[in-house]
Amino acid sequence: MTTFNNRVLVLTTGAVLATSACGGNAAVPSYTSQVSASSASSIVPNDTTSILKKLTKDVEIGRTVDPKNGDMGPRAISLVRATFGLKEGQLLVCNFDDSAGTAGKGSTIEVLDPHRNSTPVTFTQSPKLEGCDGDAITAGNQVYGAGLVSSLVSQFTQTGQLKKSYYRSPIQVPFADADAFCGEAYAPEDIYVADSKTGAIIKLSFLPVSRSGKVKMTEVISGFAVNKSSGWSVLGPSGIQYNNHKTGNLCNDTLYIVDGVDNTVVAISNASNLLEKDEIVVLPGGKRFKCAHPKATCATLVYSGSPLNAPVASALLPNGNLIVANTKGGNTLVELTPAGQILATKTIYKSRIAHIFGLLATGTSDRDTALFYTDTKTNTLQLLER
Repeated sequence: MTTFNNRVLVLTTGAVLATSACGGNAAVPSYTSQVSASSASSIVPNDTTSILKKLTKDVEIGRTVDPKNGDMGPRAISLVRATFGLKEGQLLVCNFDDSAGTAGKGSTIEVLDPHRNSTPVTFTQSPKLEGCDGDAITAGNQVYGAGLVSSLVSQFTQTGQLKKSYYRSPIQVPFADADAFCGEAYAPEDIYVADSKTGAIIKLSFLPVSRSGKVKMTEVISGFAVNKSSGWSVLGPSGIQYNNHKTGNLCNDTLYIVDGVDNTVVAISNASNLLEKDEIVVLPGGKRFKCAHPKATCATLVYSGSPLNAPVASALLPNGNLIVANTKGGNTLVELTPAGQILATKTIYKSRIAHIFGLLATGTSDRDTALFYTDTKTNTLQLLER
């Protein structure tokens, strides 16, 4: 068994931001992205090598049941990128259910080491995390937990102490969150939050901070489809991934969003340029977009339709491709390029009950890529590797 403490998560590689004519895709959107001069050189050719086909070994990393209150139902996964309170290489996992298995009553985030027989340690437990479905980590190891039922996004210190909660307009029912940081000193760092009630993407901006010291919250994208369901059946914008690969001094700066209602994967170019309310509007059907400033930032349809089937989670591979997890029609993973080419599918369980709601890719190349996923059937964190 390989240990992964020295592996570095790479949510960063080139992407081609164009709508493909491959099977299952819609026609080219009426509002297409325009790549600005600042990002054009960061685009690299697609890697059409299937990584998913090579990940044939399924390893149990450890159980995710909270050792103190018994919370279960593992959901989002995130990786600690630096040792500061938390240790580099550790993984955080949200629990969505309580000890009785009641959906939406979980309120804990667990820490696990990235190797076999890892034992979960409670990072934090808080009623403000009720229905925990997101656990984004900043470069300074500040953790932002999203609570579907509490309707809060809460900030925790590196030691799990509650620092601040964000709620009400524009955040209503947070469904997922992700950190976006290019890694340069003094560069902006943002948290993106998906809302399952409004279908919006909210940006929490930390630089610049207003004179009052408050984080700026802006509903920068609106119009993603939602199903207004509850518990594990909620669908809407989720699976947020940020590509921060740098070519020279230029960051790829692409945000990927999955919508389980319309079965789409959408790319947002130059995401750090998103500054205004409803700067991008997703039109009905999820395949076309209205962009207020298309030369600065816009949306592009990456893929829509089968084999996507109510996807929720996604992972960005080191080579820039994506893996998406379906929640209907079996627990199937779908691998695709940023240009919309389907490379592979892999069914983990032949079950109508969805069990995979969290994905995380690690590695630095095709050769050492591995994929973590949460398994609600066994309440474990699993790893697919070569």
